[in-house]
Parts: sequence; C-alpha cells; structure tokens
Amino acid sequence: MADFNGRTILVTGASGGIGAATVRRLTAQGAKVLASGRSVDALEKLEEETGAQPLPFDLTSEDSIRDAVSGLELWGVVNCGGFGGEIATPQDTDIDVFDKVISINARGALLVIKYAVPGMIATGQGGSIVNVSSQASLVALPGHISYGSSKAALDNITRVSALELGKHNIRVNGVNPTVVMTEMSAFYWGRPEIEKPFLEQMPLGRWATEEEIAAPIAFLLSDDASMISGVSLPIDGGYTCR
Repeated sequence: MADFNGRTILVTGASGGIGAATVRRLTAQGAKVLASGRSVDALEKLEEETGAQPLPFDLTSEDSIRDAVSGLELWGVVNCGGFGGEIATPQDTDIDVFDKVISINARGALLVIKYAVPGMIATGQGGSIVNVSSQASLVALPGHISYGSSKAALDNITRVSALELGKHNIRVNGVNPTVVMTEMSAFYWGRPEIEKPFLEQMPLGRWATEEEIAAPIAFLLSDDASMISGVSLPIDGGYTCR
C-alpha cells in the first residue's frame, strides 16, 4: 500500500460509512487525518480508533468552512460529505430539498477546495484532492433529480479544479460509487422491489462495500496515481458500462 507518512489529509463526511472507512485506510497508511463530519460523537469514536483529529464544521456555511480550513497545511483533501435528499420526479421535487442537496454536495465541496487550496499551494509540495461523487451523475436513475444533479455538478468541479490546479502540482479526481448499503441509502435501495431489478442490471450483481470505495480513493490520493488528474472513476460493478 502507498505510504502517506508526513502528509496531512482532510476528510469530510468522516462520520459516515465511506468517510470513516477512508479515514481508517489513510491512517493505516501513515497519514495524519483531520476528520470532519456532522456527528461529533462519531468523530470522537473515530479518533479513539484511528488517531484522526476531529475537525467538525458545517458544509452549508461558508463562514464555518473558512474558519475551519483556512491556513491548514494540507497535502490532501477527500470531499466525502454528502446529503441524499429525497426520491422524487422532476415535477414532484421539493425545491427546498434540491437547494439543500446542492448546497452540501456541490457548493460545500467547492468551498472546501476554495479554502483548502491556498494552504496546499503555500507548502509548495503539490497534493491531491478526491471528490466522492456517484454513479447517479453518470447515468439517469429514477427519483434522483436532486442527488444526481448535485453529483454532476461535483464532477464538473473536479474537472475544472484539475485544469486550474495542475500548475501547482495538485491533482484533482473523483470517484463515482454505486450504492453502498449505508444508513443513508438503505431507506430506498434496501426495498426488495428496488434492489432486485437494479442488481440484475449490474454485471457484478452486488452492492459495494465501504472498503471497496476507500481503496480507490487512497489510490487516487497516492503517488501511484501521480499522472492521473481530472478523471471520474466509476466504482459501480460495471453498472455504467451498459
């Protein structure tokens, strides 16, 4: 596995399943991790387990993000914080929910990049950013007008950030996972009438695990991916190859 010794990496969404799995993997590979998330209790438990330093802030608040992130000497960032929103058609969507999903999944990630990057540039060491997107940005999924739109916006943030930051030797990539059966996703994807037909369309025919998302994130952060920037990597069991 790649060695992150001497490198400080910020992980948002660390109180959730994929975020916590990413923190565990990065700390096991020697990184100093700053862990942000909604649940302070979960962050404190993660600190006891991994040594990751809790850094709670509100992804919907520019002031909160600025105060927490500005001036940090970071080498890497993982934007894993997210909000699922609702399952709704375009004509039935609650626009207030849409606004919240965009605010957290796209706007929040952009603000983290905005305030983290100056410190990354100042170190002169380069660095790596990984944005956790979704297969919902790559293909149309029923009911996912808000979530899919927010993640499509995040994919564009990835590409434009890669274009702008390459001159500073900062790489920016995204991962686009299929469903991991977390608490956030189980309310919808765990329904038998939803789960069975969806998995029948997936070549590998099963849900992803949190660790199967954390591993490619760590790879894209690492020097093993030193010539990879601006990509959106599906981690979806082949679903989007159809």
